[in-house]
Amino acid sequence: MPKRSYLNLSKRERQIMDILYRQGQASAAEVQANLPDPPSYSAVRATLRILEEKGHVQHHQDGPRYVFRPAVARDKATRSAIRHLVRTFFNGSAEQAVTTLLDESTSKLTPEELDRLAGLIDEARSKGE
Repeated sequence: MPKRSYLNLSKRERQIMDILYRQGQASAAEVQANLPDPPSYSAVRATLRILEEKGHVQHHQDGPRYVFRPAVARDKATRSAIRHLVRTFFNGSAEQAVTTLLDESTSKLTPEELDRLAGLIDEARSKGE
């Protein structure tokens, strides 16, 4: 099976994957109906076929239609994408990645979110001891 990387998907492929993750599964017509500025039905089918070849999507037949679903659970795909992102853009440094995220969102974080993050850091510290 080809190596999956959510980061290497086109914008349209990511939109389709987002729909499939949100709905759990969908036919090509359902995907098309949920896309912004949707392409033709045949273009959606072709993109779903490409996503299946890349290992991101699986399908089963339900009567005359194919129903598509993500091949990997969203949390597993998210973890893989984050690991790839940290390796690629932060030279493997989780600290640099978190620092960048905090620099970008500090004004948007609530005191409760900051407390949860502090708790996660304390938990990681205690596991490392």
